[in-house]
Amino acid sequence: MQGVQVTVLAGGIGGARFLLGLRSLGHDITVIGNTGDDVTMWGLRICPDLDTVMYTLGGGISAERGWGREDETFRLKGELAAYRAAADDDSAPSWFGLGDLDIATHVLRTQWLREGVTLSEVTRRLCARWQPGVTLLPACDEPVETHVTLVDGRTVHFQEWWVRLHAGVAAKRIELTGASAAHPAPGVIEAIDSADVVVLPPSNPVVSIGTILSVPGIADALRRTTAPVVGLSPIIGDAPVRGMADACLAAIGVETSAYAVAMHYGRRPSGLLDGWLVDQTDKEAADRLTEEGLPARAVPLLMSDVDASAAMAQAALDLAEELRR
Repeated sequence: MQGVQVTVLAGGIGGARFLLGLRSLGHDITVIGNTGDDVTMWGLRICPDLDTVMYTLGGGISAERGWGREDETFRLKGELAAYRAAADDDSAPSWFGLGDLDIATHVLRTQWLREGVTLSEVTRRLCARWQPGVTLLPACDEPVETHVTLVDGRTVHFQEWWVRLHAGVAAKRIELTGASAAHPAPGVIEAIDSADVVVLPPSNPVVSIGTILSVPGIADALRRTTAPVVGLSPIIGDAPVRGMADACLAAIGVETSAYAVAMHYGRRPSGLLDGWLVDQTDKEAADRLTEEGLPARAVPLLMSDVDASAAMAQAALDLAEELRR
């Protein structure tokens, strides 16, 4: 497939690394980015997944961390901690660190949002500097946030559960607050409707892809699009490739396996998928899914470098072409 319109629903690190490979194939790419991780801290509106995609594709990401800026410093974080200690103030979060360079992005975003600029337009303005080589759209312009109800009864922002608690306290429920009042951002539904292929990369199926799908209208658009919808498993050998997706899946009662995640997404028309890629380790899952009516293939799914990511992306496009025929 050459010069195709590819629409990708993407979270942060995993989605961004997949996009590096996909972009190298030379197609026209629109990315619908997760905004469920968004949070306001120190008065600044932070959009971690949008920024991770923008920095990664723009060449500014920290290669070591996978988030934030390369050659970053954290002097402001230390200064804030000093002020809090002097004032005996423990109300501000010390567990969430923003780098000095990264803060410039959040300052501008916050200023523009307060001036009434939409998140879509803010994202376009920020991308004008980084030139990611894709069209990056937030899932919605309205503020939405992922909150986690823990088994001990507390409800915390996803960032606190993920960053401070490291998902060490089991989650009873994960939900995108504000989703019921949200609408797909301008261009989102059009990108799905006009796509030649829609791809669900190996991003977290609950708090990345799942929160995008929680915005009313997006899941329905996937079900009705004429484009093949192909997903790539974020699970290899019954373990998440990166992060703590197993803790998220447990919260919604889904087994941590390539087969179970495919069943969670479901097959169209009632579900979302036309095809599914698993790692070679999980070939039995691919065979089982195919026997049950969901075409699946086993290919290498470790994104060790851009070439490996490109091979994964090409495998997804090849499966889409096979489904189209």
